[in-house]
Amino acid sequence: QLQLVESGGGLVQPGGSLRLSCAASGFALDYYAIGWFRQAPGKEHEGVACIVSGGRFTNYADSVKGRFIISRDRAKNTVYLRMNNLKPEDTGTYFCAAEGGPPPSCTVRVRTPYETWGQGTQVTVSS
Repeated sequence: QLQLVESGGGLVQPGGSLRLSCAASGFALDYYAIGWFRQAPGKEHEGVACIVSGGRFTNYADSVKGRFIISRDRAKNTVYLRMNNLKPEDTGTYFCAAEGGPPPSCTVRVRTPYETWGQGTQVTVSS
């Protein structure tokens, strides 16, 4: 089965940190881009970050650049999103998604290239 499962969300104060995980099964991450998107209540999905080519290329939205770090663990077939200096504006449901190729775009601008989506994990940033 081709599946993505997110975990690691929770409640955190502004300025705090969380690490989200995206565990992939049924395919090898080396052949796909993995993107993170988020959705606040009543708002559209927003691209956050993407990783491709076994971690040799990454892409970030301007709103998280310098605060969030996307990475991969080849042995665990898992992609991580380390979120530092969290702000209330970061609150939302975070989804990971897989994009095939060749080659994947690894875009954070639109959802349409991504073919497989996880169920989401909730992140709440509040004081």
